[in-house]
Amino acid sequence: MEDLPPPPLTILLFGAGHVGEALVQILGTLPCRVLWIDERPELFPDQVPSNVSLEITDIPDALIEQAPTNSYFLVMTHNHGLDLALCQKILRRPDTAYVGLIGSMTKRRQFERRLQRRGMPESRIQELVCPIGVPGIKGKAPSIIAVAVAAELLAHAYEMGQLSR
Repeated sequence: MEDLPPPPLTILLFGAGHVGEALVQILGTLPCRVLWIDERPELFPDQVPSNVSLEITDIPDALIEQAPTNSYFLVMTHNHGLDLALCQKILRRPDTAYVGLIGSMTKRRQFERRLQRRGMPESRIQELVCPIGVPGIKGKAPSIIAVAVAAELLAHAYEMGQLSR
């Protein structure tokens, strides 16, 4: 019997800002399916890579429940309150492959405290990756952040056996 390659990664990307746009261009060249989510249609470019689908919605958290098992979630919206609500809903799923939040260690500590107050188990809070991106890449430009995040996603997927050489 022939070994079939695993299906490509499923990535839900919340936020159509500059980093999201730069990241989508890179993810468009990788073995993944991307659902790019934002409520602001004017931020999406006219053309996106063929493996990227756009979702314009005021209720992005509804898409979390519909995501397949072992999905990758990236939260990088323009609103800290929305980021927190999305992270909380994502972390309530026990079957995520990766949960990433754009931000600093300060943002991470704030989110940890808020999630603890909301009853999130510590084991799930520790699954939250923030800051995101391969350590050691210090640039602030959207393209540099995007490269670091894409590299981290690939490394994680290979480590977990979700991608093969």
